[in-house]
Amino acid sequence: MLLAIDVGNSETVFGLFQGDDLVEQWRVGTDRRRTADEWAVVLRGLIDGSAMGGQGDVDGLSMCCSVPSVQHEMRDMFRRHFGDVPAVIVEPGVRTGVPIRMDNPKEVGSDRIINALAAKHLYGGPAVVVDFGTATTFDAVSVKGEYVGGAIAPGIDISVDALSRRGAQLHMVEIVKPRAAIAKNTTEALRSGIVFGFAGQVDGIVDRMVTELTDAPDDVTVVATGGLAPVVVGECETVDVHDPWLTLAGLRLVFERNVA
Repeated sequence: MLLAIDVGNSETVFGLFQGDDLVEQWRVGTDRRRTADEWAVVLRGLIDGSAMGGQGDVDGLSMCCSVPSVQHEMRDMFRRHFGDVPAVIVEPGVRTGVPIRMDNPKEVGSDRIINALAAKHLYGGPAVVVDFGTATTFDAVSVKGEYVGGAIAPGIDISVDALSRRGAQLHMVEIVKPRAAIAKNTTEALRSGIVFGFAGQVDGIVDRMVTELTDAPDDVTVVATGGLAPVVVGECETVDVHDPWLTLAGLRLVFERNVA
């Protein structure tokens, strides 16, 4: 089985693949203080407690990471606890098959390249990937599967936290779909602004990117992913597909390109 690991700023997602099939997935908080041995304990508990068996069944590792300090510990964990298992860490020099049409390709996060790879493979190009994480990222993929650029906006959690900190009479709320856009109390007003506001942001940016990407907007597939996507994606008019495990699928593909 292949263990795919997507390390984000807020959450880390683990997925177990049996062939092409994702059979298990877990989401844990990204703790920058966690050591290599602690990560191994977390993984051992998740895998051993799953229906797929023990740690010894893992015969491949594939990881992308947005947090350098965590990547260092993960690399150490691979070496110490999975020493005989082939591992791919997505970084410069790793074959992804995605040409990067940016001024400085090294600036692009590895997870964004992996998302572009998975979107082209699963849904074809051209495509736009909207990833709802610590930041909300928008990534454009050409009909040839090239990564041609994107946009970065503050994420939902960051924005809500900033609003509650800077607004004396505002407070943190559970982010669920509001009953109406015109709210009758502060809690509902916050929900309306957050959910409908971010949905409008997504639709506005996606519309602009699609216009720049191609002369045939109906050919573009808009894919939403990320842990916070379920909060907003139902209110977005431009999203065609919600794929919560898009990055894990891309990690499987990049492992096959480099190891299989």
